[in-house]
Amino acid sequence: MSDGEATRVDCHVKVLNERVVERARRAGLDVLVYAPHFTRLPEIRQQAAEYSSDDLLVVPAREVFTGTWKHRKHVLAIGLSEPVPDFIPLEAAMAEFERQDATVLAPHPEFANVSLAAEDIATYREAIDAVEIFNPKHFPWHNRRARDIADHLEIAPFTSSYAHLPDSVGVACTAFDATIESEADLCRAFAEDTARRIVYDNGATRLRTTAGELAHLVYENTWEKIDRFFLQGLEPTHPRHIAYDGRFEDVALY
Repeated sequence: MSDGEATRVDCHVKVLNERVVERARRAGLDVLVYAPHFTRLPEIRQQAAEYSSDDLLVVPAREVFTGTWKHRKHVLAIGLSEPVPDFIPLEAAMAEFERQDATVLAPHPEFANVSLAAEDIATYREAIDAVEIFNPKHFPWHNRRARDIADHLEIAPFTSSYAHLPDSVGVACTAFDATIESEADLCRAFAEDTARRIVYDNGATRLRTTAGELAHLVYENTWEKIDRFFLQGLEPTHPRHIAYDGRFEDVALY
C-alpha cells in the first residue's frame, strides 16, 4: 500500500483462517476487520496478529451485543484498549467506548432484532463514526433504509462483507483514499471522515452470498443458540465472567 493508493477494507468479518486470507487476497483486499462473536479481545488480538502479513492487515475488533438476547443491538468497536462484554445496556457500552476513545460503527442498522434503530443512531450521532449502508445479508430495502439513515444524520458510510462464511469475504469493501497500515491508521481514517468509496458486487455472486449468509443466520439462531446458551454454560464475553473482574456486575442484564 503506497501513498495515494486506495486501501480496500472489509470492515467486518466473523471468520479468520488460511482460506479467509487467501480469499481476501484474491479479492484485492488490504485490510480485514475481524470481530468474531463471543470471543474476548485478547484472543481476537492474538488471532489478528497471527494472520496479518505485509500484504494483508487484520485489525481486531468487537461487535458487542448490547441489551438482552431478545432485543440486542449490535455495535462494532475498533481500537479498544480493554475488553467490553456482551449483554450490557447500550448506554453502558457507549460510555465504555467513549472512555476508551474507541472507533464506533453501526453495522446493519434496523436489521431484524439485532441492530441499532435510527433513533439509537440519532441519539449517539456524535459518538458513531460511520453507518453501514450496504450489507450483503440485507435485502435491497434494508440497504436503502440504511443509506437513508446515514444521509439524514450526515454520518459517513461504510460497508463490509459481514462474512460468517469464508467465501463471503471481499464481496463488499470500503476503499479509503488513504494509506492504512495499522489499527491506529484505520481508526484515524474513520475519525477524520477520510474520503472513501463503497464497493460491492451486486450480481450473481452477491445473490449467492445473501442466500448462504441468510441460511447461516437461521442456523445461528436455532441449534447454535441452543448449544451455546444451554449446553456450553457461561459465555466468555458474559459480563459476569471472571475475566471482567466484576467491573460490569452492576450493569449485567443476565
